[in-house]
Amino acid sequence: MKLMKLLLMMLALCAFVVGTGSAAFAGKNKFEQEVDKEKVAVKLVREVQRGGYDVVTTEELKGWIDGGKEMVIVDTMPYEASYKKAHVPGAVQFLFPIPDMKTWDSKETAGKSQEDYIAILGPDKDKVIVIYCGFVKCTRSHNGAAWAKKLGYKNVYRYPGGIFAWKGAGYPEESAK
Repeated sequence: MKLMKLLLMMLALCAFVVGTGSAAFAGKNKFEQEVDKEKVAVKLVREVQRGGYDVVTTEELKGWIDGGKEMVIVDTMPYEASYKKAHVPGAVQFLFPIPDMKTWDSKETAGKSQEDYIAILGPDKDKVIVIYCGFVKCTRSHNGAAWAKKLGYKNVYRYPGGIFAWKGAGYPEESAK
């Protein structure tokens, strides 16, 4: 079921990329574009496999929010200004680095500790946790999701499309002062 869901998400991602005429694909024929899409899709699948978490689509996350699903949504965008400007409704911010962080390094998380992350995620290890960044290629969401799993949280989801997909779907976003 998880693999089927992931494959469907990859197909949707590929359709989105083709439909947007992304700059990464500018000037390339459809065969060269396919190689680029494959790289993105395989990278995401391998990160999900390595991290042991699941994925959630933009539409699914919107449904969870609208349905009042109890969850913690974590924005891992790299700057406080990004979060303040626009984030998924109800999200809290926690900074993660782009490279995989094998051991916790507070220098890479704006001085925040594992205990700070646990405080944001809460004591309920069965609660749904959703981690996102800006867009599919951003691996901050992978790091946040992988660390939530390492810390014992069982229902961890990465929202790979992030705030760009949220905006692209035309869903309302929140801002902070």
